[in-house]
Amino acid sequence: MGQVLVVGGANVDVVAQSTGRFTPGTSNPGRTYSSAGGVGRNIAANLGRLGVPTTLITAFGDDTFGRRLRDETAAAAVDLTHAVELPMPSGSYLAMLDADGELVGAVSDMAAAESLRAEHVPEDVVAAAAYVVLDANLSAELLEHVCRAAAAHGVAVVIDPVSVPKADRVLKALHAGPVHTITPTRTELVALTGEDDLDKGVAALRDLGVGRVWVREGASGSTLFAPGSSTHVAAIPADVRNVTGAGDAMAAAYVHALVTGHDDVTAARHGAAAAYLTITSEHTVRPDLTPALIGNVLKEPHS
Repeated sequence: MGQVLVVGGANVDVVAQSTGRFTPGTSNPGRTYSSAGGVGRNIAANLGRLGVPTTLITAFGDDTFGRRLRDETAAAAVDLTHAVELPMPSGSYLAMLDADGELVGAVSDMAAAESLRAEHVPEDVVAAAAYVVLDANLSAELLEHVCRAAAAHGVAVVIDPVSVPKADRVLKALHAGPVHTITPTRTELVALTGEDDLDKGVAALRDLGVGRVWVREGASGSTLFAPGSSTHVAAIPADVRNVTGAGDAMAAAYVHALVTGHDDVTAARHGAAAAYLTITSEHTVRPDLTPALIGNVLKEPHS
């Protein structure tokens, strides 16, 4: 099995969920809890749970949050040899959910991840990977640097744009070398391309050398635009408990399937199953996630 290198953000998630309908502009009764998070960190932890040899390059702060992030990530069998500790607070993400587990709003402080520089990502570590997974919590310059190094060594790159405000950081990277897959939402696709039309937006990314555009639409499922084909992958109906981390699990299961020899569409279906398993759990990264668990979900009939 090929190795995967993940370069991206790590932060502590602080989640507040209302017990009733969320009312903006006032205090809502509910509950709060925290967990290790960050797009890159979550993807790496999911990959580790799935048995993929995974290295994570991220920035931890020199604080209690940083120690927690390091310990919980290492517990998922992720190699942190090249992760760095910086003299600053660790990243944090505050999410507000309604009673149904859907996101009402969020604020992220990813200054630590944005402080990573090219010297923190050695070219030989990139060259040793079968896939590199990047998230847009990184600076545009670092994204470009890693994509250029991956292109020089023929390493496949998967990019998660993370959010609309951060999607424009990806544009420089798309000019640095071919990208295997990019995973935008519809709104992130518009931010990346300026195109409101789905097909035109996908075509614009394909013109920039992106091999596969996997457009994610939450409960409506996702559509994988691969060379010569497009496939809609339905979301599995779920009793949602918490949407946090679903997209990260989706990306991880997709990459796991690719490195174990599955085709693109099968890999996307593995991603949908992992997303289902995550949103039906209270955990951002399910501690019991395994390839067998994903396989069982795919075998079950879903209406």
